[in-house]
Amino acid sequence: MSERGRGLLAADESTATIGKRFSDIKVENTEDNRRSYRELLFTAPGDWGKYVSGVILYEETLYQKTAEGKPFVDLLKEKNVLVGIKLDKGVVPLDGTDGETTIQGLDGLGNRCAEYYKQGARFSKWRAVFKIGNGCPSELSIQTNAHGLARYASISQENGIVPIVEPELLMDGDHDLETCAQATQRVLAGVFKVLHDHGVIMECMVLKPSMVLPGQESKKKYSTEEVARATVQVLRRTVPPAVPGIFFLSGGQGEDQATFNLNEINKVAEQERAPWSLSFSYGRAFQSSALQAWSGKKENIAAGQQKFLERAQANSLAQLGKYSGSSGSGDTALFEKDYKY
Repeated sequence: MSERGRGLLAADESTATIGKRFSDIKVENTEDNRRSYRELLFTAPGDWGKYVSGVILYEETLYQKTAEGKPFVDLLKEKNVLVGIKLDKGVVPLDGTDGETTIQGLDGLGNRCAEYYKQGARFSKWRAVFKIGNGCPSELSIQTNAHGLARYASISQENGIVPIVEPELLMDGDHDLETCAQATQRVLAGVFKVLHDHGVIMECMVLKPSMVLPGQESKKKYSTEEVARATVQVLRRTVPPAVPGIFFLSGGQGEDQATFNLNEINKVAEQERAPWSLSFSYGRAFQSSALQAWSGKKENIAAGQQKFLERAQANSLAQLGKYSGSSGSGDTALFEKDYKY
């Protein structure tokens, strides 16, 4: 999973979430259209597995096949791409907090893991969400979500599945970079403490954090180098060297912005001899241009695949610190307030 030059494609949008994406391009949210779009990505020509080590799938997608009847799982294996599965069942309100949330899905998780393993899944993902501002993230939010992430990770490992631990700090709000760094450090420190308490094997998990970024409504602007240095500093203070890979979520950044920030993070990490592979696990910032190019039309499949390949190559270069494309200053923003999968 953590091989240099490769990252993850997050294609695990729920039925409701991909419906929002389809609505933007005027495509009906049907199972066949969802299948056709994922087939577009997975059947892209060339060896795109050179840039992508794994794909996170939604449960529906894990059992789907191409139009010609080949299971998606088999198709991905042929590309030397690992199959992953989203295991959490979304956010619910956390009582006693100011609008904070926790995640559901632990009930019956062991049985689900065993079934998904039989279907070909070899890694999994669980996303916890944290707000910044007005006393958030609260200690209750950190502890509750940390315990959920740790239970999920432990159950995944017991079933032979590598867990992706995803604590996301939302970009909502007007907080500055320093505030985000402090909040991220508190969250990651709390999460890894509980992961250790639950006996999670550090060498057999990966982390999917948000980058340290100012809030979407922040009046203060920061350079990509400032973002990179703040991000690497927080990681060095909180993440054990035993963790092999850190795969950043894009969190509403534009496609080029997410790629350029990853590139700068890897440059800083190399200077500071950081111990992990720092890569990408992007959804919106990997697929947006491909979706727009396709727009649900068969004659546009090749155009959509070309956009997908362009993003895969760009993110691969950024993982190596060798991306020389746009800084993303004129990029189309993909931010959604209070984002849910």
